Amino acid sequence: MPHADVKPQHRAYARQMPKVMTEAELKLWNAIRAHRLEGMSFRRQMPIAGYIVDFACPDHRLIVELDGSQHTHDAAIMYDQERTVRLQDDGWTLIRFWNDDILRDIDNVCLHIIRTIGEERL
Repeated sequence: MPHADVKPQHRAYARQMPKVMTEAELKLWNAIRAHRLEGMSFRRQMPIAGYIVDFACPDHRLIVELDGSQHTHDAAIMYDQERTVRLQDDGWTLIRFWNDDILRDIDNVCLHIIRTIGEERL
C-alpha cells in the first residue's frame, strides 16, 4: 500500500512531540513500549495517511489516540471523525481514550487494546 504524503509541518511536529509528552501519553507509553503489552510493538507519533497518530501497532494495524478536553469542541469532533474515516479506509482500526481514562485506569485501557487486537484476529 503506498504511503500518503505527510505535510512538512506535520512531520516537524511529529519529530518534536516525542520530547514533550503529556502525563497521559507518558503513562500509556510506559505501559506499551518495548513490547511490554503482550509482546506487541508500538510506535508513537507515527505518520499514517497524511496524519500523525499518537500510537500505532503496525503489525496489527491498530491506532491508539488519546484525547484531551480540546477534542470536545465541534470543530475538533468533525476533524477527528474525518480523520478516523480516512484511517479506517486505509485498513486501520482506531480506538480513542480520554486522557482521564489513561490516568485513572491504565489496566483496563491496556485490556481494551488487547481485546481489540484479539477481535481483529477473528
